[in-house]
Amino acid sequence: MAEGIVGADRAGEPAPGVIRVRGARVHNLRGVDVDLPRDRLVVLTGVSGSGKSSLAFDTLYAEGQRRYIEGLSAYARQFLEQLEPPDVDLIEGLPPTVAIDQKSGAASPRSTVATVTEIHDYLRLLFARAGVPHCPSCGDPIRSQTAEQMVSSVLGLGEGRRVIVLAPIVRGRKGQHLDAFRAIRRAGLIRARVDGETMELGDEPPSLARTRVHDIEAVVDRLVVREGIRPRLADSVDLALKLGDGTLVLAIQQDDGSWTDRPLSTTLGCPRCGAGVPEIEPRTFSFNSPYGACPSCDGLGAVSAFDPELVAPDRSKSIAEGAVAAWAALPPKSRREVESDDRLIALLARHGISVETPLADWPAKALREFFRGGPTGRGKPPYNGVLVELQAVYEAVPERRREALDAFRSDLPCPSCGGARLRPEARAVTLGGLPIHALTAMTVDRSRAFLEALRFEPPLDRVGPPLVAEVSGRLSFLERVGLGYLTLDRPADSLSGGELQRVRLATQIGSGLVGVAYILDEPTAGLHPRDTERLLASLVDLRDRGNSVIVVEHDEATIRSADWLVDLGPGAGPEGGRVVAEGPPAAAVEPEPGASATLRYLRQGGTGTSGGQAASADPTPGGRLARSPGRIVVKGASEHNLKSIDVEFPVGTLSCVSGVSGSGKSSLVLDVLARAARRALEGSGPRPGAHRAISGLDQIDKQILIDQSPIGRSPRSTPATYTGVFDDIRRVFAATREAKVRGYGPGRFSFNVKGGRCESCEGQGVRKVEMTFLPDLFIPCESCRGLRFDRATLECRYKGTSIGDVLAMRVEEARELFENVPRVARGLEALHEAGLGYVTLGQSSTTLSGGEAQRVKLAAELGRVATGRTLYILDEPTTGLHFADVENLLRLLRRLADLGNTVVVIEHNPEVLRAADWLIDLGPEAGEAGGG
Repeated sequence: MAEGIVGADRAGEPAPGVIRVRGARVHNLRGVDVDLPRDRLVVLTGVSGSGKSSLAFDTLYAEGQRRYIEGLSAYARQFLEQLEPPDVDLIEGLPPTVAIDQKSGAASPRSTVATVTEIHDYLRLLFARAGVPHCPSCGDPIRSQTAEQMVSSVLGLGEGRRVIVLAPIVRGRKGQHLDAFRAIRRAGLIRARVDGETMELGDEPPSLARTRVHDIEAVVDRLVVREGIRPRLADSVDLALKLGDGTLVLAIQQDDGSWTDRPLSTTLGCPRCGAGVPEIEPRTFSFNSPYGACPSCDGLGAVSAFDPELVAPDRSKSIAEGAVAAWAALPPKSRREVESDDRLIALLARHGISVETPLADWPAKALREFFRGGPTGRGKPPYNGVLVELQAVYEAVPERRREALDAFRSDLPCPSCGGARLRPEARAVTLGGLPIHALTAMTVDRSRAFLEALRFEPPLDRVGPPLVAEVSGRLSFLERVGLGYLTLDRPADSLSGGELQRVRLATQIGSGLVGVAYILDEPTAGLHPRDTERLLASLVDLRDRGNSVIVVEHDEATIRSADWLVDLGPGAGPEGGRVVAEGPPAAAVEPEPGASATLRYLRQGGTGTSGGQAASADPTPGGRLARSPGRIVVKGASEHNLKSIDVEFPVGTLSCVSGVSGSGKSSLVLDVLARAARRALEGSGPRPGAHRAISGLDQIDKQILIDQSPIGRSPRSTPATYTGVFDDIRRVFAATREAKVRGYGPGRFSFNVKGGRCESCEGQGVRKVEMTFLPDLFIPCESCRGLRFDRATLECRYKGTSIGDVLAMRVEEARELFENVPRVARGLEALHEAGLGYVTLGQSSTTLSGGEAQRVKLAAELGRVATGRTLYILDEPTTGLHFADVENLLRLLRRLADLGNTVVVIEHNPEVLRAADWLIDLGPEAGEAGGG
């Protein structure tokens, strides 16, 4: 396949245009000299820890970033710190660089597939220009209102109603707006409402903060509706429309004394109920803007509230038997009040039930009113409902008492917007009969079909098609890289590392840049082999546009499809950092014959995991399955695209769940099984995915979910601290002679508290540099030179090694140092068994890949005493592993299963699937065509 892509002119030696690197020494790179052909698909591979990312991201991308900053104006550079160049002698021919890695950064619940790809920006503009507004109250299409209709709507409020007529002058703009105040005074008006507060205007305009967003409305008239008021009201409406460019706001006093605003417009107004909406703008459809976000949930689509399933988890019990588990967490006085509430007793009596009746036997209406509230009988006050009563107590108790009640709360769809995130006015605008939130709730493939079927009448035929084309192009790319099953409103923080990287790649494809070096980190992560070819076609398309595509990858199909291969190794850490093979995959040259594990694998047909040798046989083939004491059975799983399936997981075995991307693997394992197990074991947690029943969870006593989420979001989190081994290392140093003489305890050797840490960097070893135009950077601390501790603490040594030196050690080196300290040795051995011997103990969690973070979590569990009844759930643990490293992982998973634990793995890797005791394959396709 490589020859078909490269062509005759691309085989053999690099093209004349090359990225020339000489003497690269970043991290473990050992003076690497390499020429990477430009405008080609280049794959960097090698065993884990061999230096691939150091060359791609910490050398090439870092240098590109530094050169970009140097190219800015002197004015812009004054806001940025000068970046240190990477440790390299020479880099020539480097084009502008764009890095697309798997790190998600700060997980924001506001980011979605549509916002990350900029699809939502185009949809907002499309709906603002071509959408049909409807009345949020009655649903009728909105059209313009005349001044006379506005007057009539005010008079229809009834006599005695107090009304203020306002003319909007400034809407959501920064500045002091002195001209606006002068215009109000010139109109003969003396009052204005500024940011919701009414004030009188004197000769000097009020002083507003220049950098804040302001709303300014002129107070045209204040009146009470009564007979004979029409002429005055008509004059006020005319003046307000003149000042507000066809728009006015009526502030109407309600029966309870509060005031509500009703916008009216000569262009947008409901003829039936008189309601008006503000002018439809792109920001009207933004849930990240106060002008579009639902006010109840602030655009998040969900609110934290008491969950009926957590409040009363066991419906076989009655109220008298403690069915309402949340009541036990209330303060004694509040508990007595809610349990003996006469309104509750009256509500139950109205339905013919008592506190002795199990909740499972209650009528559906009674159960709904019990939770949500309902009437208690003629002449009696209604019952507020258990959820309302709990919320009232929650808001009344001090913050420290709320923790016990938090166990009964979860994120539920917002009751106001139903999860749509938008204001009623935005939800009432339709295009092709659909509002924007319904469109973004579609999958990528369905939304593209909907948009391409739209037809626009003049004059919109000049506005709609270009916007649809932009959106359709990005949607088409998402389909080509195997993401057609994602919905556009899918939160970005719920995507896997590979999914997020391909979503970001869609943005770059849509940008149409040429002459750029794209650097990608394992873009095939999470892809079924069937979908890899589609991704490769997109990378080739990116290359053929005139871009250099540099990919860090282990996938066999990607390596074979490359124009140029660079294999780093031969080992990890200090044993790596050298080029062991270079050239076209089919004709790569090895400076040291036999040093490249990658070439051995490719030349022997890609079978096995270590140099072409078959994976070592399972010493107990079929034995675990035969010894399995039972099954965990999920019945009727129907979350997302699952087709009400029944699935069994044998206890004490290694089970693998496979299938094409989007077939429902994560829905079954993470959303249904993992969440149901957590609630069964802990009594709290997120709501499980839709299913009818689950049995067999009594055969496990603990669940460990090991996914690819980061183990920490700051340099303070390291493999040593996460696994707990650093606590034991600190005790070793506190027991040294020098530490005892100085009176140092284990706390002195912690870089997270004051005492022994370097205060210049607060124990982080690095200093954060805010880059303004670029992502924040972390540079070594000048005071401690990255060792994290002050000089006095570093003077305490164990076997001639300081605590700072230990954090700079690789796991393999630390194993030798602490081989006679059992507690430390056990934790280090677990990291070694997880294939992380090349990682330094103090390596920042922000620099770990998703696969490395997952294996650190696995090592943390291996270092603890096992019960033999644990459910381990792993999400694609081979991510980031070279062929030669997969066997180590398999050995570890088999060990867990041999101890009696139940191991469930979501995986595409053929070697892992072959090693499984039990295989569950979902499909046959993605999205609606999958789930079976």
